[in-house]
Amino acid sequence: MVTDPIADFLTRIRNAQMARHRIVDIPASNVKKRITEILYEKGYILKYKFEDDSKQGVIKIALKYDPQTKEPAIKSLERISRPGLRQYAKPAEIRRVQNGLGIAIVSTSKGVMTDKEARTQNVGGEVMCNIY
Repeated sequence: MVTDPIADFLTRIRNAQMARHRIVDIPASNVKKRITEILYEKGYILKYKFEDDSKQGVIKIALKYDPQTKEPAIKSLERISRPGLRQYAKPAEIRRVQNGLGIAIVSTSKGVMTDKEARTQNVGGEVMCNIY
């Protein structure tokens, strides 16, 4: 049993990239689906597909690599808020990741969004992870 599904999601992507896999399968949830959509919108992954099975479903993610150097598009996936220590921030307190080159994913009252979207909509929330 996984106690932190978001950390499991990030770890599966991190491990698949280290092993140079093209596709990774992750058990689905609504939050994980939204994080996957954000990763796709920001260009960190090639494509994704949601498949429903008899239980909770699966997210299939096609990972993105640089064609010349074969380096992954995602340099770092870091879990910020965790079950033992939740990290909440007001809109002005949400830190920029790598001086604006990366993104922070924030769970707000208006849904899961990036740090930039949270600042423009002036909503704070739980800072779930940083990606660059």
